[in-house]
Amino acid sequence: MEVLIHPGYFPNCLTMAVIAQRKVVWEVWDNFQKQTYRNRCYIATDQGALMLNIPIRHVGGKTGRQAYREVQIENSTPWQRQHWRSLATAYRSAPFFEYYEADLKPVFEKPFSLLLDLNLEAISVICGLLELPFPASRSTKFETQPEGIRDGRLLISSKVKNSVSVREYAQVFQERHGFLANLSALDLLFNQGPAAREYLMAQELPWDD
Repeated sequence: MEVLIHPGYFPNCLTMAVIAQRKVVWEVWDNFQKQTYRNRCYIATDQGALMLNIPIRHVGGKTGRQAYREVQIENSTPWQRQHWRSLATAYRSAPFFEYYEADLKPVFEKPFSLLLDLNLEAISVICGLLELPFPASRSTKFETQPEGIRDGRLLISSKVKNSVSVREYAQVFQERHGFLANLSALDLLFNQGPAAREYLMAQELPWDD
């Protein structure tokens, strides 16, 4: 069964496992919500988990709502350079950072106006590096209770606790903080390299088809 999910910013491991194992349809007709993985991700640093947050322009009307597909990035600050610098500082000693560095850095140098475009580009790059097909299907309307498709949209929420555990793998700074679960798939990629694909294929999902 196809799964309906949101395109997040360098999605976490559980979301990438869904992309690896199922046919995915992107939800692009919903409203933007704060405190979700739409414009943030988490990486491992020597200080613990660090949030990388994309600044956005809040231009909603009287209701404060704006469509996700119309959300604009606030590019008045050098957030891309800051994100890349944080990644390089955190993962320079990781086994595969230098292996993927040249492929990933352009995402942090290319100008983006829309958050959705950036997220889809970031996911496309990750899929390419993991030799996974990039999902091309998008929703055509918003449905509160979609029929004929698995609703995986709660995966975008940073507050909802998942029903399955994320499998452990060796991480940088693990000796200091223990295993930090369900970080951005960038963490998995830099630490596991090509083996990340097999890891995602073996990860248990929150549901069984």
